[in-house]
Amino acid sequence: MHFDLIVIGGGAAGFFGAIQAAEMRAGLKILILEKSNKLLSKVKISGGGRCNVTHHNYNPFEFSRHYPRGEKALKNLLSIFHAEHTVKWFASKGVILNAESDGRMFPHTNSSQTIIDCFISEAQKLKIKIMLGKNVSQIKQEKNEIKIFCADGDSYSATKILVATGGSPQAHAYQFIADLHHTIKTPIPSLFTFNDSDQKFKDLMGVSVPHAEVKIAGTKFLQEGPVLITHWGLSGPAVIKLSSWAAEYLYQVQYKFTVLVNWLGGMKEDELREILLRNKLSTSKQKVTTHSLFKLPLRLAQRLYALAEIGDDRIWSELSKKELNRLIEYLIRCPFNITGKTTFKEEFVTCGGVDLSEININSMESKKMNNVYFAGEVLNIDGETGGFNFQNAWTTSFIAAKSIASGF
Repeated sequence: MHFDLIVIGGGAAGFFGAIQAAEMRAGLKILILEKSNKLLSKVKISGGGRCNVTHHNYNPFEFSRHYPRGEKALKNLLSIFHAEHTVKWFASKGVILNAESDGRMFPHTNSSQTIIDCFISEAQKLKIKIMLGKNVSQIKQEKNEIKIFCADGDSYSATKILVATGGSPQAHAYQFIADLHHTIKTPIPSLFTFNDSDQKFKDLMGVSVPHAEVKIAGTKFLQEGPVLITHWGLSGPAVIKLSSWAAEYLYQVQYKFTVLVNWLGGMKEDELREILLRNKLSTSKQKVTTHSLFKLPLRLAQRLYALAEIGDDRIWSELSKKELNRLIEYLIRCPFNITGKTTFKEEFVTCGGVDLSEININSMESKKMNNVYFAGEVLNIDGETGGFNFQNAWTTSFIAAKSIASGF
């Protein structure tokens, strides 16, 4: 069975690419092949089931800085199709996206099903054929067409194909692409939380600090933002963002490292010491442990006092230089010995994938085989949490679709 375009992958990039190609070139015969028995499964569970569609930043240069891998390529691509284009496209289909205070954008219904319904409805209108349970095992160039072979023995042919299989923790998922002589950067986890081996803060699970600084000791990797204490260690936007930027380094050290948390954000030691010394004078008769400093949650502050070995009966005027120094250390360089990570498998984001140097970025076409295009997380592009990975899917699949449609 021959098609003008076969899209491999029934996820965000696959659906968006197929729909865009059909809208740009009426009458194209398009087929989506999905290896599982579910469509858009990652869209379904993303953002806690709300689907964080994109991020409310319409500046391509600023937006691209949220990608540890792929920033340079996306800076150019986002000038063609960026977050504002995404918002307008969904609005044209009756789906309004609302921005939250942190910039994340969700459908007005706060349900990922709205995005899924939109894609499936548009695909049906455009007569895009969809087949489930089709695990592609091989792609071959034959004369003027491309043959696609599936693990179940079925085969299909197309004039052009778009590979949008998404990221996978398993290297074998990229084998049919590697067989095309493409280099696959080893897929490793990105976006995960840290497991604290000592678990000194385990009983404080649920306590959060809105603006902390998290640094990997001995490196330049550092992020600021909300930090959440969990029963297994550390989470929150600052930690997850840090895991993204340090993904390759953390993989190399086998997820055994030390994290230093500055609970006071970017406050420096000299400034903190001055404030504490003033506090010593102004609240000299007060017990140190009865109130919280810098509006930290009281339970957290009291744990830091305990770690600094400041007794419950200690008053500020009696605080020794040694005690003060220990308190400073735990406030701005609180150590956590990390041994491992926690990754939510359903929301797995990969650092790695198809090497961008082997892709014509202006068209998303393979440099190894004509009429083969790539889009989404299958490429060695990944972003921070907050809608950036979905925007990569929308942008790269739009560019691919534009190039595909112009070829007919």
